[in-house]
Amino acid sequence: MSSDQDAETRHILDCFRDRLKRIIIVEPLLDLLHFLEPDRKDRIRAKLRLDGDISAAALLIDEILKTHDKGWSRELITALETVGCTNAVNYVLNSPPNPTEEAENDSCVRLIDLMQLSLINMKTGDVCAHCFSQGLLTQEDHENITKATENHGNIKGARVLLKRLVKNEAGWFSKFLQALEDTEHHELVRELRGEPCNKDESMSVETHEFKTVEEGEQMCLAAEKEADSVNSSLLSEDLNSSVDSSVLSVSAENEDVDMYNGKEEEKGDLTEDDDPPVSKREIVLRDYQMEVARPALEEKNIIICLPTGSGKTRVAVYITKEHLERKKQMGQPGKVVVLVNKVPLVEQHYKAEFGRFLKHQYSVERVSGASQLKISLPQIIEQNDIIICTAQILENSFAKAKNGDEDGIKLSQFTLMVIDECHHTKKGDVYNHIMIRYLRQKHKNQLLKKQDKSPVPIPQILGLTASPGVGGAMSQQMAEQHILQICANLDAFTIKTKTFEEEEAKTPYKRIARAEERKEDPFGDVIKKIMDEIHTHAGLLPLCEPGTQNYEQWAVQKEQNAAKEENQKVRVCAEHLRHYNEALHQSNTIRMSDAFRFLDKYHNEELKTKSSPDDEGTITITDTERFLFTLFKDKKAKLQELMGKPEYENNNLAQLKTIILKEFSTREVARGIIFTRTRLSAIALCQWIQENPKFEEVGVSASYLIGGGDQSVVKPMTAAEQKDVLQRFRKGEINLLIATTVAEEGLDIAECNVVIRYCLVTNEVAMIQARGRGRAEDSSYTLVAEAGSGVAERESVNEYREKMMSKAIIKVCKMNRADYEKKIREFQIQAIMEEKVKIKKKQQKGMMKESPSKISLSCRQCSVFVCSGENIEIIEKMHHVNVTEQFSKLFTVRENTSLQERLLDYETNGVIACKNCGQVRADVSSSIQINRLCITADHNSIMAKFSLTRTLDNCEFHRTE
Repeated sequence: MSSDQDAETRHILDCFRDRLKRIIIVEPLLDLLHFLEPDRKDRIRAKLRLDGDISAAALLIDEILKTHDKGWSRELITALETVGCTNAVNYVLNSPPNPTEEAENDSCVRLIDLMQLSLINMKTGDVCAHCFSQGLLTQEDHENITKATENHGNIKGARVLLKRLVKNEAGWFSKFLQALEDTEHHELVRELRGEPCNKDESMSVETHEFKTVEEGEQMCLAAEKEADSVNSSLLSEDLNSSVDSSVLSVSAENEDVDMYNGKEEEKGDLTEDDDPPVSKREIVLRDYQMEVARPALEEKNIIICLPTGSGKTRVAVYITKEHLERKKQMGQPGKVVVLVNKVPLVEQHYKAEFGRFLKHQYSVERVSGASQLKISLPQIIEQNDIIICTAQILENSFAKAKNGDEDGIKLSQFTLMVIDECHHTKKGDVYNHIMIRYLRQKHKNQLLKKQDKSPVPIPQILGLTASPGVGGAMSQQMAEQHILQICANLDAFTIKTKTFEEEEAKTPYKRIARAEERKEDPFGDVIKKIMDEIHTHAGLLPLCEPGTQNYEQWAVQKEQNAAKEENQKVRVCAEHLRHYNEALHQSNTIRMSDAFRFLDKYHNEELKTKSSPDDEGTITITDTERFLFTLFKDKKAKLQELMGKPEYENNNLAQLKTIILKEFSTREVARGIIFTRTRLSAIALCQWIQENPKFEEVGVSASYLIGGGDQSVVKPMTAAEQKDVLQRFRKGEINLLIATTVAEEGLDIAECNVVIRYCLVTNEVAMIQARGRGRAEDSSYTLVAEAGSGVAERESVNEYREKMMSKAIIKVCKMNRADYEKKIREFQIQAIMEEKVKIKKKQQKGMMKESPSKISLSCRQCSVFVCSGENIEIIEKMHHVNVTEQFSKLFTVRENTSLQERLLDYETNGVIACKNCGQVRADVSSSIQINRLCITADHNSIMAKFSLTRTLDNCEFHRTE
């Protein structure tokens, strides 16, 4: 094969990387790839053993892309054909299945995954023989499955068989069904086809597809009936365990310019206790706003997709007003709910939009985890016309109604539902849970109409978004499928957008500032040597580069697994490696001195914990901890010496300094935001700016803005602190914010004319949202990236995806109505069926039937037993509380030193620490009895405090007296 063909294959491999890594069979393929050196093959095999097929396949693709031997592509294709990877061959030859076939095949793969608990009980040997005869398995596959069955049992063999089957090219699913039929697995076949086991409910489904619309509707009704029969306590705990975490974190959506009588005006500074003006305000929409609103005014479900700053929330206010007026004229009750995904947006929409324009005419109320109202949600809904609330609160109330709780509410109580940032209506998101309820009722209503019965009222849906994105699509067809999926999720009649003319749009001037690549990094080399010594000491073998996000994920996983296994040596080493990895990232983006201070503070605090026990007991230091403390102490002087040499600093800071000085010295009034990846880098950049007199000379006044979630090494910002910073920014006391991605979406931030993304690129949605912060005239959007880091290249990919998104929206808008509705119906039926299978799979879990005594919790640091599940009491179906007196004897309470550091007086005033090892575990309040310390129901938060022998959030605990 020529070098041109090799280059073309390399490009195809890179394009289809995500697809190929899921369908390549790594182990047999390696034996046939002679152009890979033995040591590279060994690395891939090690990856396969440690992290599984997909990670190993990803590494294999990376290694292949590095190959420069002539003719390697022909050898690769031959090897893939030999081991039976015909699906992968099609992609490598740039002949993938069409999007429809690909989507159907993906659905079959997901179905096999969802039904795995049932399928592993099949007669593996018989099914394997039939699959082999139909060409679904190679001879080697047949031998491997047979060997696994003989050595490890039927279930293990079945897992290997299913794992191999889904890698076949499209069409394998029907052959697999035939193999199950031939081996008399009739129940499994009916289950996979979605047919009911009860013969009285006759319906026909072929290969997870519906022959007619009517049959699909019948199946949806059956799915709803079965879902309704699920154990109510299981469903209730599942929904309520999704505690409204937005109380702890801020993300949210940027909001729109104020237009009063068609003109922009200042919003003014509203304090927390201020009510919006009650004088009557007329809402006048611009022509393009009225155009996108028209279908909604005709009572159709729509998605409004308008760029940031173009007034989409104002359009929603207008539609709400018209909707309520129309209902009033018809003598019908009108009730509107405005859903947001984060707590701060509740207050923002109330004061800046809905309350401001509609409170003089209608009763408007807001509900969130931060609300002061002490009455139940049903009362609030009954007493008000417009309710602005977080989606999780509404979903929890829907769940209560389904379980017969009088505090629950029903979907039929609303006539209009406005969903802010509706691009989050995707699988697993709370918006989607709400819309699945809507879709079920809609399809039930269609059946009720055919039976001449009255349908149950459902609300009109209005979705708002600035950027639906493309969902990682790699082709225009996939981008269109993504847009259609969002439309289906929201049951949208259409998606309305506006393509602004060049003179209309306020698009910031964009540039990429490339910093020179770092030639020497002795500071980073010292840290990497320390990490290598820790790897050797703990017997760890990382397969990713230190200083990267992948390495951090690897270290977190190792730490969690070691905690569960009570392997304290690996756990504490992984914890230290996480901090060294963060220090490497800091030295590459901010100052070496910041990275050193971070490490020094961490080690000093850890050492203080170990060497200064309370009077109540003696805390011992393990050999591993002594090794880690000594290791840092030995390298400390060298790190201090290197951090004082400016010639070794990264070049990104110099580039950033040049841009800030230029922007603030050449503009009459400058107001800007710098986006950075981590909270630590936001705080350090702010400190760097404040310490540099050059910035003060050009009038820069900086402050940082970070999130409220308590899941990082940095103390989070409280809602009050965030509000204070934003208020000062609006007033001009601060003119430069250094923020994490918390400021990309939703927060009501004053107009900026300088937007900088500092070594940060995520997806196209985030890029559009961040760029949209530059609302002022003559705005600039700058990406600072080190040459060779790949950041600039990823930004280019996002720009391409943005164009794909725009084309996809236009294409969907122009679709034939019949084709559009058919596609939407297919997506909706699939979503309902997937929800049905998910619920059925959850029913089959055995963990809920286990005795609470089989659950044990222990200290994450030293593995001292804390309590069993019998000692846990559930409060409000979500808070897991230890109620034993013995628990209070296992810890001591210490002062919260962060109060002094941050000069705050409203935080919790103590922390608890294990008496045995001194490890700090949780904040406590003086008003809480220590022997009733709350353990959060969130699994990740629990893992931050305790080691579990079984997963806590899959169990129902009861207090034993």
